[in-house]
Amino acid sequence: MNKVKFLLFITIIFAMNALSFNAGAQARKPIPPKVPQATATPSAAPATSWQKVPIPPLHQFKPQEPRRLELPNGMVIFLQEDHELPLIDGTIRIRGGSREEPADKVGMISLYADVWRTGGTKSKTGDELDDFLEAHAARVEASDSADSTFLSWSSLKENYDQVFPVVLDLLENPEFRQDKIDLAKQQFASLISRRNDDSDDIAQRESTKLAYGPENPYARTAEYDTVAAITREDLLQWHKRTIAPANMILGIAGDFDSAAMEQKLRQAFANMPRGERFVPAKITFNPAQPGIYFVEKNDVNQSDIQMVDLGIDRRNPDYYALEVMNELFGGGFSSRLFVSIRTKQGLAYSVGGGVGTAFDHAGITRFAMGTKSATTAAGIEALRKEMEKLITGTVQPIELKKAKDSILNSFIFEFDSKQKVLAERMRYEFYGFPPDFLEQFRAGIEKVTTADVDRVARKYLHPEKMAVLVVGNAKDFDRQLSTFGKVTPIDISIPPPKNAGKAGSN
Repeated sequence: MNKVKFLLFITIIFAMNALSFNAGAQARKPIPPKVPQATATPSAAPATSWQKVPIPPLHQFKPQEPRRLELPNGMVIFLQEDHELPLIDGTIRIRGGSREEPADKVGMISLYADVWRTGGTKSKTGDELDDFLEAHAARVEASDSADSTFLSWSSLKENYDQVFPVVLDLLENPEFRQDKIDLAKQQFASLISRRNDDSDDIAQRESTKLAYGPENPYARTAEYDTVAAITREDLLQWHKRTIAPANMILGIAGDFDSAAMEQKLRQAFANMPRGERFVPAKITFNPAQPGIYFVEKNDVNQSDIQMVDLGIDRRNPDYYALEVMNELFGGGFSSRLFVSIRTKQGLAYSVGGGVGTAFDHAGITRFAMGTKSATTAAGIEALRKEMEKLITGTVQPIELKKAKDSILNSFIFEFDSKQKVLAERMRYEFYGFPPDFLEQFRAGIEKVTTADVDRVARKYLHPEKMAVLVVGNAKDFDRQLSTFGKVTPIDISIPPPKNAGKAGSN
């Protein structure tokens, strides 16, 4: 009897649960919304091609301009407030770089930048500065370029007043300690000894010599002896020659109040003597004769090919048209060179290039390609053929639009932070370009037409006048390079030091 009651009880429980579940399901069942028939509209049909996808116009580009001020002693300062993070970053750009170093002391400016920081100051060694900066989660670094040296720093906002005095101390009291000079020379010698390990590095270095001339300051190569000849006195004299307010541009960005920061910087620099503006040396360019130049590297199974000539500077009125031409012809995955030579013909690992531009001198027109050793000659022919097609043909409107869109869309991301805008504004100041050149760039690109691209292609591309460099293993080539004309071999052997025992002396 108890068992019967128990089974009856379980049956009733299951029945009640089932009724409860069904009732809940009914309660949770969504009720379709009522759509007024009078206002219902059919959805837009999906685009059948990517070319029909509507693209809205780009927003007007208005970056936050840094505030510019000039001290009575000639020093230019840019202040860029950015309160996103509690950081303050600064850079001082100083006129004078490796293009001004003596020919018998090539490597001097690179050594100077290295030891400026590691050599410490009169009151603190470089190692002591390392410890101090690490304890304050900060950095202070020096670097160099062809026309400038740089002293930059970064710190937390709360540590700025402790870190900035280190920068001032390095400006006013650098020590360039001999032990750090010796160490930097040893590291430099190691780099020289390995400079022929990589084919790409060889091709870049030697093609630059072909485009500018081997003795051109933009193309010179440091050797064991030129580095060994550099003395501590050379570094001190260079510092004395270049560190002057009239020769420096300071840019600072971060979490600060501009008025308060201006006051601090005026106090730090206003009493420094003006000094003389650094006047760069006049540089001549002597490009190599047209022809084939060859570097034998028998430990590789592919060739690096570079075709080079002189380019232009950015004050050239054809600058914008050339930027568009470069993009559509050799600038990316959708460029003519990439699509034809790599994708369709399968002749290249990488391919691209264009007419080079620089701010205050001619850039290098450079078309580069990496290919299998067995397709070296075919690769040269393909590059030349594509250039001829561009020169003799007509650019299509769709190519032009794609290239301009690519430039303008990527342009925004190149200047998507206040720090990037500040750095670009400092470049314009350094080279004497108008403050609104950033805005002019976009307008200039938008005005370029197919006729402009056709014109500059015919004006600036001359494959018959270009020097063609090949770095590779000749025994594996599909044809001898001599089928293209006279071949000039290039010797890349590294001259041994004349005074090996004195390499670390001052």
